[in-house]
Amino acid sequence: METIHYISSDVLHLETLHQIISQHKTIALSEEAKVNIQKCRNYLDKKMSNDGAPIYGINTGFGSLCNVKISNENLSQLQSNLVKSHACGTGDLVPNEIVKIMLLLKIQSLSYGHSGVQLQTVERLVDFYNNDILPIIYTQGSLGASGDLAPLAHLSLPLIGGGEVFFEGKTVNASEVLKQFNWQPIVLQSKEGLALLNGTQFMSAYGCYILLKAMKYSYLADVISAISLEGFDGRIEPFNELIHYIRPHKGQIITAQCMQQLLDGSQIIAQEKQHVQDPYSFRCIPQVHGASKDTIDYVKKVFKTEINSVTDNPNIFIESDAIISGGNFHGQPLALALDFLAIALSELGSISERRTYQLISGLRGLPAFLVDNPGLNSGFMIPQYTAASIASQNKQLATPASVDSIVSSNGQEDHVSMGANAATKCLKVMENVERILAIELMNASQAIEFRRPLQSSNFIEMFLKSYREEVPFVKEDRILHYDIVNSVAFLESFVIELED
Repeated sequence: METIHYISSDVLHLETLHQIISQHKTIALSEEAKVNIQKCRNYLDKKMSNDGAPIYGINTGFGSLCNVKISNENLSQLQSNLVKSHACGTGDLVPNEIVKIMLLLKIQSLSYGHSGVQLQTVERLVDFYNNDILPIIYTQGSLGASGDLAPLAHLSLPLIGGGEVFFEGKTVNASEVLKQFNWQPIVLQSKEGLALLNGTQFMSAYGCYILLKAMKYSYLADVISAISLEGFDGRIEPFNELIHYIRPHKGQIITAQCMQQLLDGSQIIAQEKQHVQDPYSFRCIPQVHGASKDTIDYVKKVFKTEINSVTDNPNIFIESDAIISGGNFHGQPLALALDFLAIALSELGSISERRTYQLISGLRGLPAFLVDNPGLNSGFMIPQYTAASIASQNKQLATPASVDSIVSSNGQEDHVSMGANAATKCLKVMENVERILAIELMNASQAIEFRRPLQSSNFIEMFLKSYREEVPFVKEDRILHYDIVNSVAFLESFVIELED
């Protein structure tokens, strides 16, 4: 197994990113990347020495100060000032796992040779990544246009010896870590601060992190819903391929096939049923889960394009002898995709909570609240309250962020994406769905025990056996908070193979 991932122009797939993270690979710049970075820097240095014309962000101020010309002797200070002045993040800390992805994606974007950074600057970012030196970054402060300015300023501060980092289990001043490794602070050259701060790596890192979880929990939603169907003594007919091939949405077909496979060989699903139809939350699993799968696929395509792109500004084109200021930092594609993803994930939680409600309702031979001696025991009454509360919160969080815009920088930046807000709330939706599905699994696993001695499929029985090692059957009332915590931990530990 390769232990090093080389940064290059090869397409970075989300699945490759997952392998880098899960296998704890180190990263290194390929020779191609080094040449691209160095050639671009050499071109910019030559351009600056031969041409004194104002070039946005290189020898001018930023934002609405773009018409203020900066003298050559102040260009390095200009870039350093930019990083310091833009480090205005606040709020909660960005999770370390996402900070590490931000580092990787910033390195990838700078490696294409259109940003004008020094090679040593990118190599220092590689050092940070490989040594788990993770800048302290805050969740609030980005408008998602001009890129993720505030978060990326905090990402970049340690390069110049400023800010704080999380290292060896604690938060320390970046300057102390530089001394420990005998590294000198980077002296930023023209354009470098802007290249570091302009970009979409905050939104992109959040999106990639959420997508990796979303792909896993989209599958687990199918598994858990199949267990619920068994506990509810549901019917197999709604998953017949004949239905789905006459409405051939890809996700719908895949979900129906998955349900058929999960239930193959089950005695419970094969037994004669007393009812003609199941409620929508069971019968329409392919249609609802499938639509969320299709959304995840769409969002994957957006983020695959983004993490293989150059998103700073201005961009340098050596062959065309051009430095062009544009708007590749604008997060609109990501903002819309993240809002769409939040809606799709919220719906996975919404239909899950409805299945939980059906299971505790005393229907189809199940005891009320899935416990013996209901009345003396409240059983699974209140976990459904919890799931309902979380599902309701998700509906609120699914309100799009991307429909909003607030003018900034004295009107120069007059339309922003709000993609960073879309990213942070989408992560909250994902975490909520994880808890809702964990509660459904608690209920489904309890319900299926009332179908004994009938057995479900081999896969489901194996899955439940592993789960029961963490969360035993509830015979009488106990503190169910711990069961929820252990159910979430069980799902988090579940590993699936991701295919591109």
